[in-house]
Amino acid sequence: MNGTADITLVRAGTFAVLGAEGGITGRRGTSPDGLFRRDARHLSLWSLTVDGAAPTVLVPPGGDEPSVCVLTPPGTRDEPPAYTVFREQALGDGVLTERLRLVSNRADNTTAIVNLCVDSDFADQFELRSDGRHYNKDGARRTVRVESDGVTFGYARGDWLSRTTVTTAPAPAAVAPLGAEGTAHRLEWQLSLAGHGTAELLLTVAAHPHGSPAPKPLVTPSEAASVGAADTAAFVGEVQLPMPDDSPAGLAAACARGLADLATLRVPTIGPDGEELRVPGAGVPWFLTLFGRDSLLTSHFALPYRPELAADTLAALAATQGSRYDADRGEQPGRIVHEIRHGELAHFRQVPYGRYYGSVDATPLFLVLLDSYTQATSESTLAARLEPHARAAIAWMFRDGGLEDDGYLRYTPDPNGLVNQNWKDSAGAICFRNGTQAEGPIAVAEAQGYAYDALVRTARLSREVWNDPGWADELDAAAAALRTRFLRDFWMPEPDFPALALDGQGRQVDSLASDAGHLLWSGILDRSHAQRVGRRLLQPDFFSGWAIRTLAAGQPGYHPLSYHRGTCWPHDNAIILLGLARCGLAPEARTLALSLLEAAAHHDNRLPEVMAGYGRAEHPKPLPYPHSCTPQAWAAATPLAILTALLHADGST
Repeated sequence: MNGTADITLVRAGTFAVLGAEGGITGRRGTSPDGLFRRDARHLSLWSLTVDGAAPTVLVPPGGDEPSVCVLTPPGTRDEPPAYTVFREQALGDGVLTERLRLVSNRADNTTAIVNLCVDSDFADQFELRSDGRHYNKDGARRTVRVESDGVTFGYARGDWLSRTTVTTAPAPAAVAPLGAEGTAHRLEWQLSLAGHGTAELLLTVAAHPHGSPAPKPLVTPSEAASVGAADTAAFVGEVQLPMPDDSPAGLAAACARGLADLATLRVPTIGPDGEELRVPGAGVPWFLTLFGRDSLLTSHFALPYRPELAADTLAALAATQGSRYDADRGEQPGRIVHEIRHGELAHFRQVPYGRYYGSVDATPLFLVLLDSYTQATSESTLAARLEPHARAAIAWMFRDGGLEDDGYLRYTPDPNGLVNQNWKDSAGAICFRNGTQAEGPIAVAEAQGYAYDALVRTARLSREVWNDPGWADELDAAAAALRTRFLRDFWMPEPDFPALALDGQGRQVDSLASDAGHLLWSGILDRSHAQRVGRRLLQPDFFSGWAIRTLAAGQPGYHPLSYHRGTCWPHDNAIILLGLARCGLAPEARTLALSLLEAAAHHDNRLPEVMAGYGRAEHPKPLPYPHSCTPQAWAAATPLAILTALLHADGST
């Protein structure tokens, strides 16, 4: 039996992508493998041979930690394999640890020659997915030092220093370079096995990126897995979820799987006063870091059940809130960050993502979550502490966001960053019906809803927590005016549906898009218009039978495998589902909830980041999007939003 699927291990901001046999080949492109920490690959080669041959997979890993696979060297019916190899791997904090156990299948004593080829290329994640783009790294130097019990790889470029240490027990009998160039080395052991006896190797890879604390001490896979399991269990089992009386099949299992994924996706960061926090990183493999929009929406979905995620996310985003004008990074005073990067290319500003602020919606969503947290917990301490940050965020919405100009939150395509700065941030996503990308400054529909909700909620905080009723009145008036002009400018009479956006000339971007469903959640539409939108989204051109498409089928711009122009995103559907519940469309909410849960059941109760837009009539199972990231935080939190919607489908959300 040959295993082919990769295994992904995630823990505390570190992740590893391993082949089914437990190896790493150094792949690049859309599906790299390796050991990663803080945006760098710390292990790019991990290749095992026994007696000169690569073992094959007898039993692939089962998906649990520690990850265990069973391997056999080559053999035939007449000459069965001499050994069986049990390979056990797990992640600690910055550490990949492995136990190799060789079991002799022969009655006589024997010696197994085990070789492990290892290397660390320290590639930045932006390099790995750059489609061949060359980044100038003049002066960079990779080194390798042979230790008594393994090897240490080093990387230096100016003040940037990183290292990866491979430690083994027992120590290798020999260590030799793989070739005249490069840093790859071969470690060799000669393991004596009695008849039907066993021999073991313990291997540890410690990743120590620039600017990070040293990894935790050496642990075995079972110890690492035990620590990880205890951490996950504390998060998953902390509070029992309130399942509805008519709970649909799969809801409890999907929520449990989502919570388990959220537990592993939490990444360490710091708050405004240097306090240690754990926030939901957006996802694996490309986005295991603090993301404004993703972390905020994930925390909102989980808020009724795990409010600590919201508290930490709000504090972490307050600590990184914009304080000056920096055009390269899109930073502006009061603006909430889009994403944080820790890698080499960000350090040397070869990509604008050390801190990149190119998001039109993270700032209002920050305000929405701040009030939502205060209401959900009846705790005003955090809101009081973050009052200056909230006031700065409101100031940004008016001054730099555009509310002060023509009354709408807008973004201008960034030549150094993102063309689109809403959640549909791929080039071409904000398109007219004919598929043509709108030109900016662009006002996307859902961001206006978020802005409205942010104004209403901040007004409430101003009255109830900050004791400033005068400012609250100003914010309420601004919200009411935004609600009135939005319906006037965005509503398209003929399709009886809101436009996707207004372009820089004020023209309606007339695609029928899922963004309209976000307006139900934010409350910017009155109940009549909201219900018309909600019912329209459940029509066959929008609703695939599994989920609502990002763009309704039948339009020239629609493509079922386009990232944002026809695929189905669980988190997008979660927002729509909460909106359906809010405006009293209980039957529609239940239809969408059941379909999402059925989709999750086809993915082992785990919703992927995104699914293809093909409908049930075209294929009996939800079809994957080719480059979907898994696990992904807001997809993991979607079952929790489903639960909330089903509990409050009478309009009380």
